[in-house]
Amino acid sequence: MKRSFLKSLGRSVLAATLFCCGAAMAQDYPTQSIRLVVPFPPAGVADILGRMVSQRLATPYGQSIVVDNRPGASGHLGAQVVSKAPPDGYTLMVGTIGIHAAYASYSKLNYSPASELQPIMILGEAPNIVLVPANSPFKTFPELLAFARANPGKLNYASAGPGSSVHMVTALFELESGTRMNHVPYKGSGPALIDLIGGQVDLMFDNMSSSVPHIQSGKLRALAVTSAKRNANLPNVPTIAESGVPAYAGTSWWTLAAPAGTPPAVIDKLNRDVLRVVATPDAQKQLAALGVTITPNTPAEAQAYFKSETQKWGRVIEAAKLKLD
Repeated sequence: MKRSFLKSLGRSVLAATLFCCGAAMAQDYPTQSIRLVVPFPPAGVADILGRMVSQRLATPYGQSIVVDNRPGASGHLGAQVVSKAPPDGYTLMVGTIGIHAAYASYSKLNYSPASELQPIMILGEAPNIVLVPANSPFKTFPELLAFARANPGKLNYASAGPGSSVHMVTALFELESGTRMNHVPYKGSGPALIDLIGGQVDLMFDNMSSSVPHIQSGKLRALAVTSAKRNANLPNVPTIAESGVPAYAGTSWWTLAAPAGTPPAVIDKLNRDVLRVVATPDAQKQLAALGVTITPNTPAEAQAYFKSETQKWGRVIEAAKLKLD
């Protein structure tokens, strides 16, 4: 009994000590430059969001925030670097669906996304757009859907890479619609869109930020958006749900995360400070141009969302037998 009491007391003292140290650390944080790992190439949405946050936090923090692009394995190479970094708040990461929720498609990861990464917040989410070339025979989404159902394996769809959000939302569509198409992965949305415009592939469920300029130029045609509701940037483009697949809804989302074990006080400070700098009118204007919506959320709410999304995308991975390693 005495030994049990002493052990319990020891744990309580240790927890109190760590809490106090973390709280004190958060008061002074940051005292040195911060590395923000973006586990994708430059110019994508993850990179744009990362640079937006780094630029807007640098002034109030009085420290440089250096963006470090570490692409590879659908973001897992960079995420692994972050997971092994000291949990002191000086190594952060922009994450995605593939890292936090669709990691079951990789069976040989050298880290555990669920246990080795601590969410700070969900930075934002955005719908994808179902795109076809300007000369495509499909003028509406119902026409595309009817052809896909009647001709399994006849359509080729592009993605930004295996396990990317572009790939996952398309695989979800196949599952919900009962269709089967051929996946043609690329190293990013840029080269995929070039081939889509040229007619080398039939369609793509691309991120809004990279595809809207091609829609506006007339090179691509938007047939539907993947979100549950229409997007304000494309109010005349219907959702997939209202166009023949009622159960369908899938968006791309991005996060800010840190190594597990980072003091909660530092995590909470980052959450508050990032939410404050992205709430400014000019930041909101930049986000709206990307089609990205930010809803204030806590680290605990982000963690709960990861769990629900992991179940959702795990079902897609299992049904589609998506094994990427």
